[in-house]
Amino acid sequence: MCGIFGIVTEKEEKLGPILIEAARRLTYRGYDSVGAATISGGKIDLRKDVGRVDEVAAKYHLSEMTGQRGITQLRWATFGEPSQINSQPHLDSDGDIVGAHNGNVVNNVELRQQFIAEGMTVRSQNDGESCVHAVERYINKGYDFIEAIRLAYGDLQGDYAFVIGQINDDKLYAIKKGSGLVVGIGEGFTCVSSDLPSLLPLTCTIIRLNDGEIITLWADRVDLRSVRDGAIIDRQPELITEEMSAVQKSGFDHFMLKEIHEQPQAAREVLHMLEGSTDVQTVLDKIKAARHVYFLGCGTSYHACQAGSVYFAQLASKSVIPVVATQFIPQYLPAVNHEDVGIFVSQSGETKDVLNALQAAEASGMTCYGLANVIGSTLTRSTAAWLPLCCGYEISVPATKTFTNQVVTFLYLAYRLGDRDTKELENIPELMEQTIVLTAPQVEALVPSINAWNDLYCLGYGATYAMALEGALKLKEITYAHCEGMLSTEFKHGPLSAVTKDFPILFVAGPQDVPLIVSGLNEVTCRGGRAIAIGEEDERLRANASDVIIIPSSSPMISSLLAVIPLQLLSYQMAVARGYDPDFPRNLSKTLTVD
Repeated sequence: MCGIFGIVTEKEEKLGPILIEAARRLTYRGYDSVGAATISGGKIDLRKDVGRVDEVAAKYHLSEMTGQRGITQLRWATFGEPSQINSQPHLDSDGDIVGAHNGNVVNNVELRQQFIAEGMTVRSQNDGESCVHAVERYINKGYDFIEAIRLAYGDLQGDYAFVIGQINDDKLYAIKKGSGLVVGIGEGFTCVSSDLPSLLPLTCTIIRLNDGEIITLWADRVDLRSVRDGAIIDRQPELITEEMSAVQKSGFDHFMLKEIHEQPQAAREVLHMLEGSTDVQTVLDKIKAARHVYFLGCGTSYHACQAGSVYFAQLASKSVIPVVATQFIPQYLPAVNHEDVGIFVSQSGETKDVLNALQAAEASGMTCYGLANVIGSTLTRSTAAWLPLCCGYEISVPATKTFTNQVVTFLYLAYRLGDRDTKELENIPELMEQTIVLTAPQVEALVPSINAWNDLYCLGYGATYAMALEGALKLKEITYAHCEGMLSTEFKHGPLSAVTKDFPILFVAGPQDVPLIVSGLNEVTCRGGRAIAIGEEDERLRANASDVIIIPSSSPMISSLLAVIPLQLLSYQMAVARGYDPDFPRNLSKTLTVD
């Protein structure tokens, strides 16, 4: 979820301040490195490094950069560690082409090998450089720039957008495939960015690009073409009237709702990353040979670990112990040794409880891997290997897209360990989109009748147990109601006594578990309670539940993942109905760095 920005002006001018301000407005997307390039006549001025925008700008005097064309990029590392050489933009072999990208090129490793074999100068491990060399390859074969980009598009696998330019030219070019790209048209300039916030201080006249489209930018005009056949596309600009805060939220009322809607694309990006990662097989080989395997996390991340343990057992016949990180030390550490493997999970990579467990586990000889969203965090720097969540910046305190990408990652690893075809997982993003569209109105209709309750239960079984725990946590976090998540089979062992007339009990029903869930539904309804089932269309649920929230049909394991989405929406809608800000719940922080 990097951020890119490019600008073309009528004449050479000081572009540095414009590039710095554009970069600042993209920082909310998350980043570890900053870079800028300007093209002036026959040379490219490239300055970049690891660090914050203002730090890099001051260190390299970015404000002094001049030219008629400029590019800036904020990098969120996936391929290649955060470093100056992996920072973007990147040059081609001869230093007369410069470009930067946003997204993941999943065949990056294979492409780098090809480029080296073809005699190109490959300086980094970063997939942004592969975008530049993919174009260079066809320029070297005599194609013009547009044709070179069209052909490169076919070589670059994954979701990405990139902007690119060359010396002795007066244009920039950009292309979109999966990642965001928006063009701005101003008086005497044009610009392009991965998102609106970096454009709006300059112009409110914009063109939104679709996948498979190439834009050519001159200072006074743009040219939009189809990558399929190069044909001109006639699309009229639109005028943006929203305030900046609304634009950053993409029109959503809160970041939490925006991030719920970003889950399909985030899942798409992490699946592409996992397909191209060289670390996945290393992790799986160690897990396969391990004596004991532990998945460790706190809060939401622990719930993902709980789901992962079920996936590994069901899909790969591998027993995994999910454990809250703080409990690992007293309960398991004395029995841990070098034959064991742990995956330590943290959205921020800075969660103190997880880092404490990691330090203790490493001291005992355990092989430790990380799963985190913030590249360069303590967790990613302290483990033998790590896998990125590819979520970009998650602003809302309640985790949504980071949770689902943790779950998707565990599901993918379980498929691979079980020698199953991971192509089955390619439908997840579309199914998530369908789930949001299908369940949002159902949830909205339910809220008025249960919002007055300050005590609820959320029950699940098997793969849906973790989703019940996560749904209950979301309700506690932002509605301030008490919701207990637990196994549906445990409800009759005591908590059933709490049921009174209309008491709301949520049941997350996996398609294989409906007969078991039906029993629990009736234990509630026969005592006057309100049993609310979340699951796929099933006449047994409709016949036995007080209310049913329907999700799309899929496989049992994927269905469990989809079921958390209506629970996220329910907690969001209830919080808003109560007048609370779901993005910043009281007493909570996004990153917990205290014991």
